[in-house]
Amino acid sequence: MKEPAQRTVFAGLDGCTDAELPAWYAEQKPVDEPASFAEAIRDLPRAVETRVAYQNPYVDEWIETDRFNAIVEPSRLRDQALVGEPDADPLFHVPSNSYTILNPVHVYEPLEEILREETLDGRPLGEVVFGEIRQYRSGGEVHMDVLFDGLEVTLPDRENEPITMGLTSGYDFFGGHAVYVEGFAQDTACKNSIRSLTDKEIAKHVGDVEDFGGWWESILAELELIADDLFGFIEDAQDITIDLTDVPFSVTEFYELLDFPSYLAERVAGDAEANAPDPFRIDMWTLHSGATYALTHFFKGKEGNSLDRYVRTANDVLFNPQGTVEKVEKGYEQVIGDAGEHEGLHNKDAVAQIESFDSDLQTKAQEFEDRKESLNIQLE
Repeated sequence: MKEPAQRTVFAGLDGCTDAELPAWYAEQKPVDEPASFAEAIRDLPRAVETRVAYQNPYVDEWIETDRFNAIVEPSRLRDQALVGEPDADPLFHVPSNSYTILNPVHVYEPLEEILREETLDGRPLGEVVFGEIRQYRSGGEVHMDVLFDGLEVTLPDRENEPITMGLTSGYDFFGGHAVYVEGFAQDTACKNSIRSLTDKEIAKHVGDVEDFGGWWESILAELELIADDLFGFIEDAQDITIDLTDVPFSVTEFYELLDFPSYLAERVAGDAEANAPDPFRIDMWTLHSGATYALTHFFKGKEGNSLDRYVRTANDVLFNPQGTVEKVEKGYEQVIGDAGEHEGLHNKDAVAQIESFDSDLQTKAQEFEDRKESLNIQLE
């Protein structure tokens, strides 16, 4: 993933909170002293509006307009004017006058209040919160992981290496990313990020400002339900195994048929085959984990839409295995169609192998659908 301009690791809600990073996260994100969440939020660049003008070259004059306002960083305006700092570019964006600035304190201070009041297993959430904030484009674009030590999914064979639950959130001042939040988890065994565990909630930079207090309350309530149900999805996915000796593709080709670029598909295959007890028979949870490994550690793009598309595909392997196999089948049919008819018999046999595996998924597919329907009812 594209390296951010700045990273801030945090632990605990504020300076009065007795908190520290979990050992596995401190090993992954070594820092001398983590910031608190409240401190990290207040250190983020903020935005204000200023007037703009356009130049009329015929009279060499600048004409002010009320139709647009410049979105700028105020401390950089000061540095530019008083200090003469050449690198202090204050300009983020020049949107129309319908743009509403949503600064980090306005968005995340209501979350701080909830973390101060709510508890997890008797401990205030403010004592168990930790994570990382990443800044891009001089702080005009921000993404963060907010995790909760103890809100976790523990698999039977990995009692000391749980999956820690949380959320990921972010925004930008360039008009590209509205404020967003969605469910997130970190697999402590392999440090893989499991993204988009809930539908993405969005607050656009337009019109009335969102009531973020109620927003955060509903998201955190949803997250606890997801944690309870994620265990069931993983167990079911572990029971669905692809016998690679019976299908006409390798693990690399499986993900290439799902439109992963080859460099990522190869990383998925390397991790999945290394972690599977039998590299010729790999279950859907291991295939999903291989994908999160590739996306966490080797994705060459940036956070946002370019990453989200691959995350959705990887999550379908876990949450919608039948739909995934159907997509692979269609992709394979397209490939052999492009290859011509001279391999017709082999191609028909290969498609039949995929269809046979697809039919074996029918019973499990209904279990997945029942689980998703039950979860949706709980969330409503």
